[in-house]
Amino acid sequence: MKSRRPPRAKLPLTVIFAVPALLAVFSLIGLIAALVGNGVYDALSWLTLAAPIIAIIWAMTTKRG
Repeated sequence: MKSRRPPRAKLPLTVIFAVPALLAVFSLIGLIAALVGNGVYDALSWLTLAAPIIAIIWAMTTKRG
């Protein structure tokens, strides 16, 4: 059964770079939160800095094809 998704070359740049841009924003928020304060800011930094790691693990474990 063929996928109905268009080829990657036909996707607009906003679709291609949406997830990397979101991960960059999460990382920036996490780094700023780690520098700003303690307590809630530490929890926020841990959560937002874990997002790219979780995305990498997800990408490596899912099957594509």
